[in-house]
Amino acid sequence: MGNKRILIVDDDESVLKTMARILELEGYQVDTARTGMEAVKKSRVNFYHLALIDIRLPDMQGTKLLTSMCDTIPRMVKILVTGYPSMNNAIEAVNKGADSYLRKPVKMDELLNVVRDQLRKQQEQKEYSEQKVAEYVETRIKELQTEELAIAKPTE
Repeated sequence: MGNKRILIVDDDESVLKTMARILELEGYQVDTARTGMEAVKKSRVNFYHLALIDIRLPDMQGTKLLTSMCDTIPRMVKILVTGYPSMNNAIEAVNKGADSYLRKPVKMDELLNVVRDQLRKQQEQKEYSEQKVAEYVETRIKELQTEELAIAKPTE
């Protein structure tokens, strides 16, 4: 997991430090942002596999940030974290592209389980996509070779 990059977006310094330390101890490369705009800027110049996003930030709602961050390939996993859980927040988060939803205070074993699970799903999707591209290329090569043979054969 050492090559997996995670961005934590939260304006609470203690939350940032605690989550970052736990994830770093698990071997993840961690970056942090205190505002939505800082997260957007970082997502435009850095590659992240996963982002943990607080629902309430000083400059924007986390649900808005879900759609504002630069997406990556494989698609960045986005997990919303909130100290103000409600059914409306959860529904809005999922509708705007959140892959998961955690409630504060976040239990560290729950955090690690969700992060591992989401990164595993992301890896499976990436492998599936790569397999489909390889199959397409192989099929297309055969198709072109067949067309070349048809052109090269004189018709009688």
